[in-house]
Amino acid sequence: MATKNCSQNTEKHDRRETNCSVFLCHEKPDASEPVICNPDFFVERFRHEHPQIFADLVLSNITRLIDLPGDEFAQLTGESVPKVPTSTGFLRSFNFRKRKEKGVIFGAPLTEEGIAQICQLIEYLSKNLHVEGLFRVPGHSLRQAALREMLNSGTEIDLETGDFHPNDAATLLKVFLGELPEPLLMHRHYHAHLKIGELTCFDEKGNKTNVPDKARQIEAFQLLFMLLPPANRSLLKLLLDLLYHTARSQHMNKMSAINLATMFAPHIIWPKNVTASDLQGNIEKLNNGVAFLIRHSQKLFKAPVYIKEYARLFYTGSKTLQSNDDLNLSSGNKTGSIAAIATSSPSHSMRSIAGETSSTSDIKPSENQSYTESCLRELYKQVNSMPESAKKKKLIRRFEKQPDSNSSAETRTPFIKRHWRSRSAGGIVKRKASTEKENGTLQSLPPRS
Repeated sequence: MATKNCSQNTEKHDRRETNCSVFLCHEKPDASEPVICNPDFFVERFRHEHPQIFADLVLSNITRLIDLPGDEFAQLTGESVPKVPTSTGFLRSFNFRKRKEKGVIFGAPLTEEGIAQICQLIEYLSKNLHVEGLFRVPGHSLRQAALREMLNSGTEIDLETGDFHPNDAATLLKVFLGELPEPLLMHRHYHAHLKIGELTCFDEKGNKTNVPDKARQIEAFQLLFMLLPPANRSLLKLLLDLLYHTARSQHMNKMSAINLATMFAPHIIWPKNVTASDLQGNIEKLNNGVAFLIRHSQKLFKAPVYIKEYARLFYTGSKTLQSNDDLNLSSGNKTGSIAAIATSSPSHSMRSIAGETSSTSDIKPSENQSYTESCLRELYKQVNSMPESAKKKKLIRRFEKQPDSNSSAETRTPFIKRHWRSRSAGGIVKRKASTEKENGTLQSLPPRS
């Protein structure tokens, strides 16, 4: 009896050790530095506490990678209604009546409660990746109806009893995604996904090739996913992780990344109520884009290094704030880096950090002034070359309100026809902020008019 109790106690002790994921450190921490183990801690804190500054920072780097005309950029930021392919006639009326029958989970807007219910399907499917034709072979309609009702009622389901087949859960997962009022990847991100898929490498002469630039595509998706609502981002991460491991088991289930993308693209990225003919030549782009997300899903939900560094330095009170442009500029400079606040879309959220000093303080004031004026002139030319939009008007008004007696709008040099979001645009604003900090004149921009 004593031996039995001892073995039970040992089993409980082992179970506790297995489930416990907390690492206890008895060393006395350094009071001068926070004890943070998660490298994305500051990023998430920055996103939560300063959402507008965070959005400006992310958008400035997205537009550095992909070319979004004024209207598409306004759609991405939510300033205008997304313009996506649509269908008319019978299909639209049919889907409208279908949406009226929405339940608590299916057909309803995405919520944490809905994700918790759908996680039961994802967890079950992750244990059955060996099933051939998973996500391609449909499940049984009656079993699906019963499972759907249980999920809609908020019931906790034991899928291990054998009452349901993995194909039932797989089909129902696609149905859930397809009935969301808006695609998981969102209408306003539709054009950005198409543009990211077009990123290719350049040859030695600077000409575009047909070879996809995977590094830039991954970076662009990392930034774009940081603009998703938390619920969309959470479910997308769970879904792509499931599809990633499904594709890795294709020797058993016969489902490669492109096969899975063909199954899921209509449910997570196609605009609502459209047919294949409405998308014209974009179907292959969308399928390849989703396949890319599946193959590289383990990298897409990590913030780029320069975003992590910016967020960390924002909270630790460092004297320098680096963005990607700054890291590139200072990569060969051993003496220091340029202090800057990274945003290419000036807004009321841009602000100075009190007490900061620049590593380039040895530059003469006259050189600083000349450098600032040339940067301002170039920035003004780029803003003027933007397509006509409300965004452009706001930027022009803010720019002209800035006190700059030496370079007014009338006396600036004629601008060159150049896209306002060229690779140097973000760097110009950063260098402007840096040089003004050196002169002690950095101020917050005026509030939105």
